[in-house]
Amino acid sequence: MDRESVAAKDSSNPCCPSLYDGRNKNIRAALKGLIMVVFLSWFITWVMLPTKTYKNNWIPKLKIKANSTYLGGQGINLLLFTFPMMLVAVLGCVYLHLVKKFDSTSTQRLNSRTGMIPRHRSWRLPMFVNASLGIVTTMELAFSVMFIALLFWSFANYLCVSFGHLHMHKAGEKVWEAKFRSVSLRLGYVGNICWAFLFFPVTRASSILPLVGLTSESTIKFHIWLGHLSMILFTAHSVGFIIYWAMTNQMALMLEWSKTWVSNVAGEIAFVFALVMWATSFAKVRRKMFELFFYAHHLYILCIFFYVLHVGIAYFCLILPGVFLFIIDRYLRFLQSLDQVRVVSARLLRYEATELNFFKSPGLKYNPTSTVFINVPSISKLQWHPFTVTSNCNTEPDKLSIVIKSTGSWSQKLNQTLSSPSSPDHLEVSIEGPYGPTSSQFLRHDLLVMLSGGSGITPFASIIREIIFRRTTPGCHTPRILLICSFKHSIELSMLDLLLPFSDTPLDVSHLDLQIEAYITREKENPTTDTQNSIQAIYFKPNPSDKPVSPVLGPNSSLWLSAIISASFVMFLLFLGILTRYYIYPIDHNTDMIYHFSFRALWDMFFICICIVMVATVVFLLHKKQHTMEGKQIQDMDMPTPITSPGIYNVNQEIESLPHQSLAEATKVHFGSRPDFKKILFECKEHSVGVFVCGPRKMRHEVAKICSAGLVDNLHFESISFNW
Repeated sequence: MDRESVAAKDSSNPCCPSLYDGRNKNIRAALKGLIMVVFLSWFITWVMLPTKTYKNNWIPKLKIKANSTYLGGQGINLLLFTFPMMLVAVLGCVYLHLVKKFDSTSTQRLNSRTGMIPRHRSWRLPMFVNASLGIVTTMELAFSVMFIALLFWSFANYLCVSFGHLHMHKAGEKVWEAKFRSVSLRLGYVGNICWAFLFFPVTRASSILPLVGLTSESTIKFHIWLGHLSMILFTAHSVGFIIYWAMTNQMALMLEWSKTWVSNVAGEIAFVFALVMWATSFAKVRRKMFELFFYAHHLYILCIFFYVLHVGIAYFCLILPGVFLFIIDRYLRFLQSLDQVRVVSARLLRYEATELNFFKSPGLKYNPTSTVFINVPSISKLQWHPFTVTSNCNTEPDKLSIVIKSTGSWSQKLNQTLSSPSSPDHLEVSIEGPYGPTSSQFLRHDLLVMLSGGSGITPFASIIREIIFRRTTPGCHTPRILLICSFKHSIELSMLDLLLPFSDTPLDVSHLDLQIEAYITREKENPTTDTQNSIQAIYFKPNPSDKPVSPVLGPNSSLWLSAIISASFVMFLLFLGILTRYYIYPIDHNTDMIYHFSFRALWDMFFICICIVMVATVVFLLHKKQHTMEGKQIQDMDMPTPITSPGIYNVNQEIESLPHQSLAEATKVHFGSRPDFKKILFECKEHSVGVFVCGPRKMRHEVAKICSAGLVDNLHFESISFNW
């Protein structure tokens, strides 16, 4: 048999590696190596930026080559700080495309008994747990230490260079006053380093975070840390200059908008907007007045705008990659949210939880524990809320489901609207996403221990359904499942029925190895009334204008995203080069002292926005036609007649180890007690145990401490948090 036949035979079985998989793996390894080299060179440039070597040796040589008539003085920073990360983003998109393609032809079979657990998993173990910082893994701690070291290194070198060539800005100025001004200025420089990394964690469809096994959801705490740190530095920077101007009788400079240098007024306006965002972002304010935090945080647009006018475009190029990629992501989310998606049905649980089921394009693929952001205009036209996807794209190719627990004013209004006797026969909803991990790493374990509290059980539904699908593939290893769930009241046991989909064609779960232990913490005995059945189901009428939930850039979204990033950035450089060469250069000849300092920034911001909008819109419209064709299928769907009074739907799936019983009935229930997590985890003797926890912060921290104690070496911790 020739090699082509062998490859074809191997590729027909998704659990067997093929020659194509080998080539794919080699290409991915080469790409990741190249990405690492480019990223390290970018990081080293940041290390060298505040040094004398950079100022006295690098800059003079680079000015000769990069300070051209096409890019002007910002050419050096574009070359050293912007281009490398844009290249990493493009290469990262290609890498993610290869990962998804490999995952679609292979179930990543890995028998954990052989000990073939990825070496990088040790980097994801909890290093320490702190009430204010949360759960910090080894990798997160390493990144944090390197970043803090960079800040201290930069500040020390900035001061060393500055104090060595101290410049007096006013006749009769004292040395200590000049040093005070220098310190205030360099604090702003260090704060700018924080902003260089600030926008990467909030870029949801990121091609950079997945390269190190991270998602936007898991790194949102970095955005919070960087935000607080940058505001401390910018506050010291701003207050320091006000004190300096007061000491040297130059308070009039607060109202200065220089034509050839930084604008103090623009900086003050940006600082005021940043202060408002900062004041409303603290945990106590955010949790009690979420809407205030949500709306105030949109001031980032004005804050960035005046920030760029303050520092100038050459310095803005230092943080441009994060902002550029964030704008692309934000605009694509805006385009996706323009369509109203088709809501097929809703399930109402007795404990004020609602499951919404959307019609989905078969081409939309996502991994378990993914999240979507939804907007319901009838509740609020501006608010968007994240929810975990409970459905599975393999077992439910035309449906996407989420569960909404009534915990806030927005979710309570939605539940009341759907549960009222005059419930609507059509629901308008817009969606952004889904966003999530790039692969299903949990399949590598022998045992999955899922620990949940309350509504924290919802992310595990997608994992269980994925394992059901993998179980049907011959020869594929799937882990055993132990689900430990805690509820306050027994009425919440109805949430267990959400583990299996609402479908006319039940899943084949006859071979699923599932064990469920439920703990009711506030009831000491089983209530006499029935609290475990009766799930109300509502069907909604289809609307011709509704669309299926579809990938915003089509099935090959990573490749199209790389095209958008590269094309929009090249177009930006082209427009910038034409403007500089034929309009700005004839005026100032690269002196930066004639053409208006703020006008340069306005031109660059305009070009960035217009290039992204033009390229992203064209790509989006190319896929819009395909989405429209799929949307027409909605009108031909044979859906049940809407039920004015919600009907009753009872889950009655069977499992081999739990025959002829529903999930809720088969669950072993413990009343008046809490689970002993330490005992449960230490009794797991399998070679590889994946520990997934989703619930209150105290619960997550307790489990993290157990896994990080080092008493056993078979526990692999993974936290799923709803705290944004």
